[in-house]
Amino acid sequence: MASPEPVEDVPDGFAAAQSVADAVLYEGYLLYPYRRSSGKNKVRWQFGVLAPPAWVRAQGPERPSVSGSADSWRQRTECLLEAAPGARVRVRVRYLQPQHRSVQVRGPRGGFTEVDAADVGGERYLTFDEAVPRECDVEVDVDALAAQPHVEVVEQAGGESVEALDDDTRIVRRSLPLSAVVRVSVADAEAPFRLRLLRVEVENAAEDVPAGVPRPEALRRSLVAAHTLIGVRGGSFLSLLDPPAWASVAARRCANLHTFPVLAGEGDSRSVVLSSPIILYDHPEVAPESPGDLFDATEIDEILSLRTLTLTEEEKREARATDPRAAAILDRVEVIPKEVFSRLHGAVRSVRPVEDGTDEPPWWSPEGEAAVSPECDAVLVDGTPVARGSRVRLRPRRSGGDVHDMFLAGRTARVEAVFLDVDDARHLAVVLEDDPGADLHRWYGRYHYFAPEEIEPLDGAPS
Repeated sequence: MASPEPVEDVPDGFAAAQSVADAVLYEGYLLYPYRRSSGKNKVRWQFGVLAPPAWVRAQGPERPSVSGSADSWRQRTECLLEAAPGARVRVRVRYLQPQHRSVQVRGPRGGFTEVDAADVGGERYLTFDEAVPRECDVEVDVDALAAQPHVEVVEQAGGESVEALDDDTRIVRRSLPLSAVVRVSVADAEAPFRLRLLRVEVENAAEDVPAGVPRPEALRRSLVAAHTLIGVRGGSFLSLLDPPAWASVAARRCANLHTFPVLAGEGDSRSVVLSSPIILYDHPEVAPESPGDLFDATEIDEILSLRTLTLTEEEKREARATDPRAAAILDRVEVIPKEVFSRLHGAVRSVRPVEDGTDEPPWWSPEGEAAVSPECDAVLVDGTPVARGSRVRLRPRRSGGDVHDMFLAGRTARVEAVFLDVDDARHLAVVLEDDPGADLHRWYGRYHYFAPEEIEPLDGAPS
């Protein structure tokens, strides 16, 4: 049985990836305006839900979700590993265990009954669902995995605790037991050099949950926001987003279900993978300007903080009663210094020196304006001039671009203009050929934009 608590001796990269992993753990836990009455907080736990298998199957065919937000009973991570003899892999499974917080008052006959809300000592308390962070570690030898997969049963006990608010009011927190199975296996990947395909599967193993129970009840036997940290000693992982050319075939054949594994940790380290139910890029980081958690980790701290300050006193009172973590957000936002707010407004990540000594005026100056004409300019792609009117096939890059461009991969489009930006980079403005609203997009000038290396010319130079 796997340890229900983390093992202290872990790869250094685990600590470096902790802040991002925590953001994944609590993404969507409680959304602005952090009140129980808000519609968005009445449907909880949107990401990485591993629910009981019988309940999931009763909902219909399992369909992988691009956002990873669909309820499932399993996750599968496949990543590429270069491992020396004696290499060891540690898998850390992290999730939230839901618990019901019941506010109860004493009745006329002495017994306690759950109520929707109660006021004690000027504070309000609401009945609501919370969650407790859990994690377990599995460590295995890579060479042993090649001979036989490793299977661990993870058991997390349920429990009950009672917090007395006064003689007639109390809070009872109850959680139900969870059961999961973690399978770790290794196979040879198709590559010209020694390369392993590491597979980690996490499954909800609860067998005693009826198929027809309501979702809130099924969630109490679910692993919520489930994700994994995978570390290696004596080896290194390869990026699936930007693999070396010799491993590109193996990378494409990695089949991930409800997870998106990326390299994690500091700098260019390749010793840790974070496999998340949310799409990330390699080596994700929490912005250093962020003053603390807001449970909307993909949003902008400045906007959320300013909006939180606009809540009325009654709304703030409800938010504080909804969840202790919401109360902590309010306490922090209300005392943010002005200098911290100014840092949230924006940051310069890099500065490139301006090149001097050229006689040509910059394109953005009035003198250089005549040298730039998006409707007439062309750019060479694989030796073919591409300009307005060219037909192209879209090949969005897998790393460093807009994730929504992935949905347009393989589609054909017509180039409308070639733009030059302030960094002296070219961008092709295109309209999809099969888009019913193509003419409207042209009229409004609303285009999709791709770099020259992201398109494939389909004909010669335009007339």
